[in-house]
Amino acid sequence: MTKDVVRTEAAPAPFQGAPYSQAIKANGLVFVSGQLPLDPQHAQIVGDEIGAQTERVFANLRAILEAAGTSLDNVVKTTVFLRNLDDFAGMNEVYAKHIGDSPPASSTVEVSRLPSGALVEIEAIALV
Repeated sequence: MTKDVVRTEAAPAPFQGAPYSQAIKANGLVFVSGQLPLDPQHAQIVGDEIGAQTERVFANLRAILEAAGTSLDNVVKTTVFLRNLDDFAGMNEVYAKHIGDSPPASSTVEVSRLPSGALVEIEAIALV
């Protein structure tokens, strides 16, 4: 089994130099680390409401998946972390726009905090 690191400048680098990769390709799958609504050039949160933040998260996910040779259409599992579960409908509206006609398995979890004060973080697993 091989394990290949995926890296693109079109998505944020690991948060504050933490020891993780944007994504790892292994055995026909790509495992994308949780993506925050960070602008890749400035490492600052984009937007102050759930819709804008979710849009930025999907831009980051898309960039990493494309760098791995796949796309959002091939996502088989997501985990969504929300700072407030009341934001589920707003997040889900944006999520549905980006995830395609065959949505993946998914879990959504409310958490007490996310890095940089983000409202949402999403991780994904996709077919390569």
